[in-house]
Amino acid sequence: MRLARPYSGVFGGGATARTGPHALPLARIKKIMKRSAGDGSGRDGAGARMISVEAPVVFSRACELFVAELTRAAWAATLEGKRRTVHLEDVAQAVRDTDLFDFLVDVVKDDGGDGDVGAGGHEGLRAPVPGRHVDHDGALD
Repeated sequence: MRLARPYSGVFGGGATARTGPHALPLARIKKIMKRSAGDGSGRDGAGARMISVEAPVVFSRACELFVAELTRAAWAATLEGKRRTVHLEDVAQAVRDTDLFDFLVDVVKDDGGDGDVGAGGHEGLRAPVPGRHVDHDGALD
């Protein structure tokens, strides 16, 4: 008897990764993968030139699971606040309260609960700068 492989359900019932519904556009994921791999991490510094057909499908599914888990945590924060609408501060609280999202702590500003809206009209979040790390005080490395 043949056992199912771990990612066998990812492909959505088609014979190839190009068939089946995907929540995120695979071409966009592939473009991000190529751009991200070009940071000099390869031996020749050129990044990934070739990406298999299955890799963007797995990334798409991983993104779906990530968004679902972050939404679940933000919804719990919303219910804790006795509301029925998820707000930006609920997402920020979910990031701060869940160990799984520790890598996003630099993106979420610790506002101290004063309710002030930061620059750009968004409370609790800092705009990430591609390729640059933002310190907790807002200074770029």
